[in-house]
Amino acid sequence: MKKGKILIIDDNEDVLLALNLLLKSHVEQVKVSTEPKRIEHYINTFYPDVILLDMNFNFDAISGQEGFYWLKKIKNIAPDIVVIFITAYVDMEKAIQAIKAGATDFIPKPWEKEKLLATVFSAIELHQSKVEVAHLKQQISALAEEPSGSGKHEIIGESAVMKGVFETIEKLSGADANILLLGENGTGKDVIAREIHRKSPRSEKIFVSIDLGSVSESLFDSELFGYKKGAFTDACQDKPGRLEVAAGGTLFLDEIGNMSPAMQMKLLTAIDKHEITRLGTTRPIPIDVRFISATNVNLRDMVADGRFRQDLLYRINTIEIHIPPLRERENDVLLLAEYFFDRYNRKYNKNLKKISKQALAKLQNYPWPGNVRELEHTMERAVILAEGKSLGMENFIFTPAATNRANEIFNLDKIEQEAIERAFRYTEGNISQTAELLGITRYALYRKLEKLGL
Repeated sequence: MKKGKILIIDDNEDVLLALNLLLKSHVEQVKVSTEPKRIEHYINTFYPDVILLDMNFNFDAISGQEGFYWLKKIKNIAPDIVVIFITAYVDMEKAIQAIKAGATDFIPKPWEKEKLLATVFSAIELHQSKVEVAHLKQQISALAEEPSGSGKHEIIGESAVMKGVFETIEKLSGADANILLLGENGTGKDVIAREIHRKSPRSEKIFVSIDLGSVSESLFDSELFGYKKGAFTDACQDKPGRLEVAAGGTLFLDEIGNMSPAMQMKLLTAIDKHEITRLGTTRPIPIDVRFISATNVNLRDMVADGRFRQDLLYRINTIEIHIPPLRERENDVLLLAEYFFDRYNRKYNKNLKKISKQALAKLQNYPWPGNVRELEHTMERAVILAEGKSLGMENFIFTPAATNRANEIFNLDKIEQEAIERAFRYTEGNISQTAELLGITRYALYRKLEKLGL
C-alpha cells in the first residue's frame, strides 16, 4: 500500500515535472509548486509528511539563504514535518548548517533514482513515527494521573480503624506486592490506592486507573491491551492499552468484581506472562506493572458461586486491605466535615466562619450509607447554598428514608434470602431452574440454602 504525502517546492518546472512523474507511483499523493509563499497553505490543507524544498529560488543564486529562510518558516508552522533540500550546490559547510537548522537530508541535482526514492521513503517513515510518538504521548497524558498529587487526594482520619489502614500502608512502602482493596462504595479506595503508589518503590513512575465497571466486554481488549492501526474499522492510529501505558508503574483496577469470566481469563494471562498483545498484531509486548485492585463485593463468595476465578483472586490479593465504612470511623466524620468545609469555602469564596455544634452533631449521628463520597457532596452542596456566616442544622436535610437506608442496603443476607425465595416461588420449587434464574450453579445454591437455613 502506497503511503506518504510529498510537497515539492522548486522554481524549475522541469524539476517539478520529473519528480512528480517519479514519485506519484510510489507514494500516496504528490503536490508541486513554484511558489514558496504557498507552503503554509499546503501545510494547513494538504498535511504533507515530507517537503522537498529547493535551496535557491533566484537564477544563478548559490548561497542557499532562501532555502534556509523557508526552512525556518516550515519549522515554525509544523516542527515535525521532514524537510529535504534539493540543490545543485552542496558543500560540507552548507550541509552542516542545514542539518542544524532542521533539514533532514539533501537530494542533489541531478539525482539518482534509487537513492532519491530511498531518501524519500526514509523521510516518510521518520515523519510518521514522529506522529505516532506524539499521539502516544497524548494518550499517555490522558490516561495517566499524577500519583503524588498536591493534597487533593489526602487521607483524613484519626479513628483506630483508619490508623490500622495507615500502618498497613507504611508496612507496604518497601514492597511491590499486588494489593486488593475491599470496602463499600464511597469509602475512598481510589485515594488509598494512590497513597500506596505514592509510598511505593514505583512512586516516580506512572499511576494509571481504569473503572472495570464501566468497560464492556467488547471494549475490554482495546482498553487493557490496546490495538494497532487498522485492527478494526475505527482504528485510525496505534493505541496503547492501559497495561502498556502503566509499564514501570501502577495500574489501579477499580470494580474488579464486575469482570466477566472471559475478561478474567485475559487479565490472568497478562499477569502470569507479564506480557500483552495489542489487537491487530501477534507481537507480544513485555509489561512490568504493579496491580492494585478494588471491589465492593465479596470475591470469595463469587469464587464459591463460580463467578470469579480463584487463581485470579490469588494473583491480585497478595495483601488485602479492608477500608472501613464511615459509620465505623468514630469521630472521623467531624474531621472530614471540617476538611471539606474548608476546601469548598475557599473554592467558592463563601467566607463562612464555622459549622455549628448542632450541625456537627447532626452530621455525626447520620449513618452515611454513601460513605466519604456522600459526606463530601453533602458539604459542597451546603457551602454553595449557605446564606449566613456559618452552617447550621438547617443546611443539612436528610430524609427519613435516607437515614434508614444503611440497614436496608447493607443487610446482604436478607437481600439474598428474599431473592432466593422469590426465585423458588417463580420456579415452583425446581432447584435447577432456580439456580439458573439466579445465575449460579446448583452446588452454589445448595450452599446458600444451608447458610441461610432455608
